Amino acid sequence: MATTTTMPAAAETATAAKPTTFAAALNTAMSDAMEREASVCVFGEDVGTLGGVFRITDGLTQRFGKGRCFDTPLAESGIAGMAMGMAMNGMRPVIEMQFDAFAYPALEQIFSHIAKTANRSRGRVRLPMVIRIPYGGGVGGVEHHCDSSEAYYAHTPGLKIYTPATVSDAYLMLREAIDSPDPVVFFEPKKLYWTKESVDLSALRNQYETAAEDPSAQAAGVGAEGRAVVVREGSDVSFISYGPSVSTALKAADAAAEDGISAEVLDLRSIVPFDDAALAATVAKTGRAIVIAEAQGFVSVAAEIVARIQERSFHSLSSPVKRVTGFDIPYPSPKLEEHHLPSVDRILDALDELQWED
Repeated sequence: MATTTTMPAAAETATAAKPTTFAAALNTAMSDAMEREASVCVFGEDVGTLGGVFRITDGLTQRFGKGRCFDTPLAESGIAGMAMGMAMNGMRPVIEMQFDAFAYPALEQIFSHIAKTANRSRGRVRLPMVIRIPYGGGVGGVEHHCDSSEAYYAHTPGLKIYTPATVSDAYLMLREAIDSPDPVVFFEPKKLYWTKESVDLSALRNQYETAAEDPSAQAAGVGAEGRAVVVREGSDVSFISYGPSVSTALKAADAAAEDGISAEVLDLRSIVPFDDAALAATVAKTGRAIVIAEAQGFVSVAAEIVARIQERSFHSLSSPVKRVTGFDIPYPSPKLEEHHLPSVDRILDALDELQWED
């Protein structure tokens, strides 16, 4: 965890829970981190005066000044390279890539340098930086605006990969990412930006900052890194998902319950590090698994999850593992995306295809 340099803002406003958007939770996480740590800065295309195309950075420039939240040219490789240099010199940059596929020009910086510097320097040079990437579909976008590119980054050693699925996790996981001593690629599901949950952000702030200053809590692994959570208990089948597909998995579990099937839903939260223990536990409990993700299925994170189940939990299985993913095509037009993305109906079809006989 990062060393604080200013007094925490935890006790400022002790408010009760109220409807809070995913976007507001992310904005508050960055604001709180900037308040506590003078080295945290935010930059990218349109994040300053405009507050970002999705308004996730709204108000940060007005509050912290143009020196700590500022616009950059349309040059993703330059944004990533500048962040790396700043991280090498004691800053904690948080950069926004605006849309998932817009980050591709920066891949050389990320893969060849940002991911490898800690290993290349034998740990002498760490890069505490966050690469925020709005990703996934469900917003009526087209290619370059709706990609699910997590597999590219997950395949590259040296990067941590987080993707929250709830408003609470949006806040807590972004705080954890900013405090990480190593580079985190933080995937934000665009379709969740304006979803709401009843959340007390002040309580979350207290929870996070208390844990961040408590060595025993850190030793106990408080936080999201590498720790999946069961968001719905079940006994017949496990729906394993992350990011934007978790809400779809929960809806499918509700529908399955109407047919008398009890589905457990596991939210992975962090793809790297990966929670193998939680994966093995849910498969051992239910004996059946369906992996659900928006990205194309071929050579994907979903494929990796299936391989891990087969390798490590084979004797727990009562049926071959199924996948419900996007199709192996470029992202389709808005009129077709509902057919491309995992849906409740496609998950229920996969459920029917599982082996249910003893």
